[in-house]
Amino acid sequence: MQLYSTKNHHITATLKEAVMKGLPEDNGLYMPAQIPALSDNFFKNLQYRSFQEIALTVTQTLFQGAVPEKALEDIILNALNFPAPLIRLDEDTYILELFHGPSLAFKDFGARFMAQLMGYFNRGEDTELTILVATSGDTGGAVASGFFRTPGIRVIILYPSGKVSFLQEQQLTTLGHNIHAIEVEGNFDDCQAMVKQAFLDPELNTRLRLSAANSINIARLVPQSFYYFEAFKQLTPDGPPVVFCVPSGNFGNLTAGLMAKKMGLPVHQFIAATNANDVIPKYLQTGHFTPLPSVPTLSNAMDVGNPSNFARMSDLYSTTMGTSQCSTWNNMQKDIWGVSASDMETERSLYRVFQQYHYIIDPHGAVGIHALEQYNKSQNIRTRGIVLETAHPAKFLPDVQRILELKIPIPERLAGLAGLPKSSTRLPADYLLLKDYMLNLQ
Repeated sequence: MQLYSTKNHHITATLKEAVMKGLPEDNGLYMPAQIPALSDNFFKNLQYRSFQEIALTVTQTLFQGAVPEKALEDIILNALNFPAPLIRLDEDTYILELFHGPSLAFKDFGARFMAQLMGYFNRGEDTELTILVATSGDTGGAVASGFFRTPGIRVIILYPSGKVSFLQEQQLTTLGHNIHAIEVEGNFDDCQAMVKQAFLDPELNTRLRLSAANSINIARLVPQSFYYFEAFKQLTPDGPPVVFCVPSGNFGNLTAGLMAKKMGLPVHQFIAATNANDVIPKYLQTGHFTPLPSVPTLSNAMDVGNPSNFARMSDLYSTTMGTSQCSTWNNMQKDIWGVSASDMETERSLYRVFQQYHYIIDPHGAVGIHALEQYNKSQNIRTRGIVLETAHPAKFLPDVQRILELKIPIPERLAGLAGLPKSSTRLPADYLLLKDYMLNLQ
């Protein structure tokens, strides 16, 4: 398998190089040189395949022999040992529950797969690998859980102080051992900028073996494509066209869906659902991509003002469908419909879903419900909408209970975190201080 940089297609890497480096030296993002289509037979028999069998076929098709089949089987079985059930709300509305993993967030699919894949590639290395990652909420907990006590790997997680929920923070600051949390005095974009600067620092990369673990790493995106196929499998074969509504922040999840579509998944359209950080919906409306400082919202894991994966989205469409900026925008518009939700609209959707369906959804899923409703109002055809429910509502307990005026149960794996002592290092949003910390970390 060969990959290239979105900034310069002449900068290439093998799968191992791309996964272990995280970022190309030109600060682009790695993209597969080929995204092959799956066979007709695969889709014909999709409903008879297990989730793990689907994942193995998709991975083999993408990796093209870069990892032996037996090793891939072990990676997938160890990583994907929890389900992704599709819940029917009504005849045309479904919820894809992606929170049944250890950290109760969709990031578990990518983080656990990546941890297993990196562990495979890291065999026999004498020098410790340092995973550096920025989180706006759920990535941190999933990465911490996925890499916890992994031999030869230590993890440094940057998160914005005061801008993640209490239980999200507990998930990434209470494990210890090889997991180190940095509480940054800034927003997520500051954290992400510091991470990218680290990967471009020649001195730091000479002294440390660095890799990335959020959706800038291609090893995170590949497994996130699996559950689009798994969701489609759980629908009845005949019915209206399928639309996936994807609550989005850094847009790795939606990019993974676009990759699944390119591999042949018959998706009618994607809905890019954002909160007030609506850079992508505005781009889809105007053709102008204008990053802005992120603003805090109720759906905090989506508080991203400069989504990294827009580079992959643009590359995917410019490479496969045209070369000009205008044609990239026009073609992206055909597949993606963007809409944002205010906090008030998010609260209303969360409350209405409970009243109408007796289903408790989290604020990010509520953004998705609002977006799907707006989409349906704008269309002239009937579709089946699948909203990706990206996190368990208990992770946002104070807000969900306030909105519903209802006490909701907390899963045991979350409840046990509340009383654990927090361990983190607080730093200003200053890259040089982060660099000094990393070089002196024992």
